[in-house]
Amino acid sequence: MMTGTTQSTLLRSAAAVLGVLGLGLLLAGGWLVVLGGSWYYAIAGLGFLWTAVLLLRAHPAALWLYAAIVLASLLWALCESGLDWWPLAARGDVVFLIGLLLLLPPIARRLHHSQSESRLLRSPRMPLGAALAVAFLVAAYSWTIDLHERTGSVADAAAASATAQPQIPEGEWHAYGRTGYGQRYSPLAQITPENVESLEVAWQFRTGDVPGQPGDPVETTFQVTPLKIGESLFLCTPHQQVIALDATTGDEIWRYNPQIRDNLALQHLTCRGLSYHPGGAEAVAPDSAPRKSDVDLPVAATDGDADSCDAMLFMPTADGRLIALNPENGQVCGNFGNGTGQIDLWANMPNVKPGGYYSTSPVVVTADRIIIGGTVLDNVRVNEPSGVIRAFDLQSGALLWNWDPARPEATAPIPEGETYTASSPNSWSISSVDEALGLVYVPMGNQPPDQYGANRTEEVERYSSSVVALELETGQVRWVFQTVHHDLWDYDVPSQPSLIDLTMAGETVPALVQPTKQGDIFVLDRRTGAPILPVREETAPKGAVEPDWTAPTQPVSALSYRPDRISGKDMWGATIFDQLACRIAFHRLRYDGMFTPPSLEGSLVHPGNFGVFNWGSIAVDPTRQIAFVTPTYLPFVSRLVPRADETTLYVQDKAPEGSLPALNENFGAPYAVQLAPFTSALGLPCIQPPWGYVAAADLTTGKTIWQHKNGTVRDSSPIPLPFRMGVPNLGGPIITAGGVAFLSSALDYYIRAYDLQTGEERWRGRLPAGGQATPMTYTGQDGRQYLLVIAGGHGSLGTKTGDHVIAYALPRTRN
Repeated sequence: MMTGTTQSTLLRSAAAVLGVLGLGLLLAGGWLVVLGGSWYYAIAGLGFLWTAVLLLRAHPAALWLYAAIVLASLLWALCESGLDWWPLAARGDVVFLIGLLLLLPPIARRLHHSQSESRLLRSPRMPLGAALAVAFLVAAYSWTIDLHERTGSVADAAAASATAQPQIPEGEWHAYGRTGYGQRYSPLAQITPENVESLEVAWQFRTGDVPGQPGDPVETTFQVTPLKIGESLFLCTPHQQVIALDATTGDEIWRYNPQIRDNLALQHLTCRGLSYHPGGAEAVAPDSAPRKSDVDLPVAATDGDADSCDAMLFMPTADGRLIALNPENGQVCGNFGNGTGQIDLWANMPNVKPGGYYSTSPVVVTADRIIIGGTVLDNVRVNEPSGVIRAFDLQSGALLWNWDPARPEATAPIPEGETYTASSPNSWSISSVDEALGLVYVPMGNQPPDQYGANRTEEVERYSSSVVALELETGQVRWVFQTVHHDLWDYDVPSQPSLIDLTMAGETVPALVQPTKQGDIFVLDRRTGAPILPVREETAPKGAVEPDWTAPTQPVSALSYRPDRISGKDMWGATIFDQLACRIAFHRLRYDGMFTPPSLEGSLVHPGNFGVFNWGSIAVDPTRQIAFVTPTYLPFVSRLVPRADETTLYVQDKAPEGSLPALNENFGAPYAVQLAPFTSALGLPCIQPPWGYVAAADLTTGKTIWQHKNGTVRDSSPIPLPFRMGVPNLGGPIITAGGVAFLSSALDYYIRAYDLQTGEERWRGRLPAGGQATPMTYTGQDGRQYLLVIAGGHGSLGTKTGDHVIAYALPRTRN
């Protein structure tokens, strides 16, 4: 039993805690009021302080006052967030817990009552208990509803018969998006919503290539989508090894190591996939030799260790090569590149710095040529390699044409001794191809630096942040559609376009579906680039730093997952205190809605350059004519830092070790840029959840059919709590004819299966590491449909790294 002295100590301690919290709320809340934010925190702080004084006096009115604080806080929370549980919890958790503390008998019994006081004052625990009960009931009721769910059925959408597309065996996967159409759709139907819960691990394989080796950049990632050709799987690892596996057993068949050179200036180290040609091609330029640069590159083929290949696998390397391999045995193809087995991608490049240019994504392969772009260093300096798109002869490796966005008309092979335009917009993502129309569709980035564009030319402006259709034969531009005008937000086009034929008003229209970082999904006629779903221009904020400028309007698609404009009430935190800190941070930043230009004081960019959609793209179903999409919402803060010279570090604390580049310094530009996610001191996003969804959209109408929160914070929070809050993802989904969609790339370590009709999660399997890649599916030699998942993690996201290749299948049927 507690003594009176102990109870008095507890009462004084409770008063002291409440006083400190109240003082903090009053001061920080007052700052928020000065910034133009909510008055609640300052008023609540006064209430806390007044309650603390009454507790020190052992006055029963303390509990009455605190009951009023509880009810007032509840009313304020409901006015700001409605019956949305997570925003309610952030506003009320501390208030509620303190109320429970004050109800404890050792505290409540120390409050003095005089006979002259009313009966109500002599029973202060009753009103506080009642207030807490009301708050609890409201919170409990909010658990039963979900304001962010949108229900529907794909059966309500227009359906159509399957349309023409590149023909490959049903059980195979020949390109990053299965075919050059980039649909991420498989015609396999063995796995269905009814039996998917029976999936089990069929085999696992460890590549032995784990990120974190000396010289690796932070963003060293295992993002590959393997190919399935014949009875083999083909994949590449972060450090560019190529591995062939038996598709049914997972046994290793062969492995090739390209011996990447050391001391590379890498921002990213990854390989998203390989490319494949089945053979039978004739050389377009058989007598022309591939070009060479002065870069000291390893030799892929030497006498006696090269094959003459019919079918070929193509692997881009981090040191700037494209290597051809024999799918049968992993030997270098000596008949490619005039006996070298490789193409030197540094040929005719300006600003040569190995590692500063290469293709992180698989190349496009057509009947007789290869089309390739590449990534350049983001926000390091203004003088980078060119963003040129090039086509090479499939057999000889000779240059057929080059499209330099800064010189778009000059597509004939560049003369020897000349260089392409430095720092022209590049294409780091995956292109798509329609060989019947003779067009390749290229998603474009920006000229560095991303956040400052005063020096961009008219040609650069035209092709930045756009999707461009180039003629396969000549490289000439057939059409261009720009998704962002004068991009200052790193809203480059990150996703592979998906090609699908849509039935519109009874007619078949060849369409291109282009997801974007800002959340728009543009549905265009892929013959002309004209919008199929309406696109309008909206007025955009003004006020870029001089002499830069902003575009007066920005395009908006009828099919869009753009986030709503946010305000102070959308700020969030685990408690009322970090939510208050986020509100103060929000009001100190410049925010005029989407497309707020970068600024010296700091601008809130929502969505951030992480994007609503990124390189994982979306999946489209050519039969149902729908898209399965995975929107993500994370704001970033962009702050310009004036530069006085071209050498001082303004963003980095110190120069990176070895050859790694100093990111965001923008050497040669007027400003460096500080970029960071908009998070609280606890590392949580400052905007309220959900932060990630899965959804289905009708591509013929632009309507969302259903939308659900996706993922838990189990692997993101200090305590592994399985709260389904809707978390970000980075990777891509796939769809199958069986009516199931698969996604592995949410921040929690699961592969999930969804009923495509309703979006209901039907199954999930625990992964040993982050699944930030795009899964694929195929048929094994035993006739079973397999689901293949890569679990390798992602450096920038902080998910657990690994080297896991995992195949799932339904149990074998017993005869």
